[in-house]
Amino acid sequence: MNFLRGVMGGQSAGPQHTEAETIQKLCDRVASSTLLDDRRNAVRALKSLSKKYRLEVGIQAMEHLVHVLQTDRSDSEIIGYALDTLYNIISNEEEEEVEENSTRQSEDLGSQFTEIFIKQHENVTLLLSLLEEFDFHVRWPGVKLLTSLLKQLGPQVQQIILVSPMGVSRLMDLLADSREVIRNDGVLLLQALTRSNGAIQKIVAFENAFERLLDIITEEGNSDGGIVVEDCLILLQNLLKNNNSNQNFFKEGSYIQRMKPWFEVGDDNSGWSAQKATNLHLMLQLVRVLVSPTNPPGATSSCQKAMFQCGLLQQLCTILMATGVPADILTETINTVSEVIRGCQVNQDYFASVNAPSNPPRPAIVVLLMSMVNERQPFVLRCAVLYCFQCFLYKNQKGQGEIVSTLLPSTIDAMGNSVSAGQLLCGGLFSTDSLSNWYAAVALAHALQENATQKEQLLRVQLATNIGNPPVSLLQQCTNILSQGSKIQTRVGLLMLLCTWLSNCPIAVTHFLHNSANVPFLTGQIAENLGEEEQLVQGLCALLLGISIYFNDNSLESYMKEKLKQLIEKRIGKENFIEKLGFISKHELYSRASQKPQPNFPSPEYVIFDHEFTKLVKELEGVITKAIYKSSEEDKKEEEVKKTLEQHDNIVTHYKNMIREQDLQLEELKQQVSTLKCQNEQLQTAVTQQVSQIQQHKDQYNLLKVHLGKDSQPQGPHSNSAQMNGIQPEEMNRLREEIQELKSKQELLQSQLAEKDSLIENLKSSQTTAGRNEQSSATTLVADSEKIAELKEELATLKSQLNSQSVEITQLQTEKQELVQKAEACAKSVPVQGESESVTAAKSTDVEGRLSALLQETKELKNEIKALSEERTAIKAQLDSSNSTIAILQNEKKRLELEITDSRKEQDDLLVLLADQDQKILSLKNKLKELGHPVEEEDELESGDQEDEEDETEDSGKDQD
Repeated sequence: MNFLRGVMGGQSAGPQHTEAETIQKLCDRVASSTLLDDRRNAVRALKSLSKKYRLEVGIQAMEHLVHVLQTDRSDSEIIGYALDTLYNIISNEEEEEVEENSTRQSEDLGSQFTEIFIKQHENVTLLLSLLEEFDFHVRWPGVKLLTSLLKQLGPQVQQIILVSPMGVSRLMDLLADSREVIRNDGVLLLQALTRSNGAIQKIVAFENAFERLLDIITEEGNSDGGIVVEDCLILLQNLLKNNNSNQNFFKEGSYIQRMKPWFEVGDDNSGWSAQKATNLHLMLQLVRVLVSPTNPPGATSSCQKAMFQCGLLQQLCTILMATGVPADILTETINTVSEVIRGCQVNQDYFASVNAPSNPPRPAIVVLLMSMVNERQPFVLRCAVLYCFQCFLYKNQKGQGEIVSTLLPSTIDAMGNSVSAGQLLCGGLFSTDSLSNWYAAVALAHALQENATQKEQLLRVQLATNIGNPPVSLLQQCTNILSQGSKIQTRVGLLMLLCTWLSNCPIAVTHFLHNSANVPFLTGQIAENLGEEEQLVQGLCALLLGISIYFNDNSLESYMKEKLKQLIEKRIGKENFIEKLGFISKHELYSRASQKPQPNFPSPEYVIFDHEFTKLVKELEGVITKAIYKSSEEDKKEEEVKKTLEQHDNIVTHYKNMIREQDLQLEELKQQVSTLKCQNEQLQTAVTQQVSQIQQHKDQYNLLKVHLGKDSQPQGPHSNSAQMNGIQPEEMNRLREEIQELKSKQELLQSQLAEKDSLIENLKSSQTTAGRNEQSSATTLVADSEKIAELKEELATLKSQLNSQSVEITQLQTEKQELVQKAEACAKSVPVQGESESVTAAKSTDVEGRLSALLQETKELKNEIKALSEERTAIKAQLDSSNSTIAILQNEKKRLELEITDSRKEQDDLLVLLADQDQKILSLKNKLKELGHPVEEEDELESGDQEDEEDETEDSGKDQD
């Protein structure tokens, strides 16, 4: 209020004094009039004065206007006037012809009046409730007023709306309003509401904002639409940018598929309107928001796959290869395609297959690289092409191999006259344009990133020089150009390429050191005292020399690690070398390049560093510094530690292989046990069926006996004896012989079962021995498996014997039925005369004796089969005991695995302790050297401590063995 009074005090008296009195009278009328018409007229008058006399109306009338909003809600007209007046007071919209000082004063007034209005939170809540009114004269000025409040003091108003019940939901209803002006201003209101507030963004998204906004964009004609499409796209960006929850909701809701029609551009791309270019630019930015490298990798990957599956990537590639597209849209399309394919193998493979519509067709990658190495192309377009090439090769070893292969002799011969990507890169690498040199060097470095195979393959590349001269390798040609003193941009690019090439590739280091001129050139560059512009080149030379030391395999006697370090100490000095190496990370453009993967430079002069190279510098700077200060003894100790680690890895690998073998054996045993269980169940079922069949045979036999006994009394004895004389004795003899065979077979089965019992006893004893001796567990498992296999064969033999026995029983049943039929035939036949009754009685007595003997033999057969079933039950119990023995062996295996895991953890802990101790000792030695104290005794102590630790590590390894 003091500020407002000061502004009022600064204004001149005169006519404004009269207007202030008029405003005061109008305010009194609004406050005291009882008639609604009088209050309405007074508010209308205040509205007309609020633009010209904004300060006076704001100071005197704001409180009365808020009171009108609270008490006169039934009259939409006075509410509309009050809202318009408040909007004129708070809004900073001025007429065009204003001075700069007046504009600043207006902005201050707007924020001051906004602060006064929202000081009472109920005022904002009241305004939100007024937005529920459908009347145009209330809703529209309410939307504009709330939008102005958010523009003035956004965070404060956002918090008030956030805690207001259903506050955001009321605002979302504006998008469904049938009046376009309210709907469009509602979009602007939601833009201001969702800016930099993740909580409100989530609420708006879950209030179905995506569906409504996409519907509006479709209704307005997608990219051909007007300013409304632009506003909707800005609101979508507010909702999705840096909001992982909303991005996931957008993807899961299948809204990515609805973005495809945005990029359906026709063949005629001439005459694009400015609004269409703006809309398409925002649409491309929205796609990039979903696949930005700063998003979580999982979310980005899922969005990339969805864009490929719905055809969005294909649509973007069509725009990429179309003609007549404006340069800024083409540049943004290249950047968008870059991030859609970055790190996604499926998308990268598709992009590799895209061809430009030329005659003959050329790969899109080749066409883009032509633009990158062409110095006549726009600078931003060349940067976009480089970014696209980097994204195509990011985590894509297949693509890296294809690019490097285009430089190999066999591929060049096969391609004939067509230009390849590798040839374009070589051409740019050795052109006269320094920017092309930098682009080509960085692109080629990305073809080698984290790919040792391609680094070795690139060593085979030979370049033709002047006619008659032998070809030189690509590595040698790079060092030749480097030594010729070209522009800084060219040298920086080549040095970055060489550092990437030699890192983690001892073979490349050997090739580099094989040229005797390279090391003297690097040491000469580092040792010179040059200007600030050359300090970066000196730092990169120090990095390249450090890489040659750190990744040196000592295969060249003249350039072994120790000799190179002695050379540095004599010609450069270790401290000076480390200082020059530190120039890289201290450069002002280093931190800028390390922030984002996209090469975003304001002008060509700023093109120095590549993002991936900054990662390499950060990774190698510390280890190179440590390697420079290491002595030969420390190097030897480090090699010994490496050997110890290799031995440890071999031991772990041995145990892993042993565990795998045991797992396989256990799986085989489990399968065998399950098979035996199934067979045992089948055998039990067969035995049960056979017992029931025997019982049925017994019942039938009893019935037959009774039936024969009854029939023999009323019938004449002559006919019965006559039939038995002809057939019955032979049948009875055959039955006796078969029963005798069955008895012998059962005796054989009993002997086999006895042998099996002895085998099971041996198996139990061997399993008990295995439980006592852990080291012979594997041998016992094998023996158990063999015995189980033998048991399996014996069970199969028993099963076959039982089957044959069942067949014989069936034959007996058939023969008994035949006997019944013959008995019935005897009963029906005519008695034969001439035989005496005494002979008939003797024959019948003989038949009854034979029948009783047959019955007795059948009973014995039943008892023997019952004993056989009991023996099979015993076999099942023995199998169950074998299963329990196998479970015990499995528990022993798990215990051994736990012991191996514990020993492995102990060795890892020891290695971590060794590494920490090495680091601490190194830091202490550095401090002592800086203070000028001798460090010989400390070195001896250190070596002694390390030897003790190594002994402990070896002892622990032996214990594990």
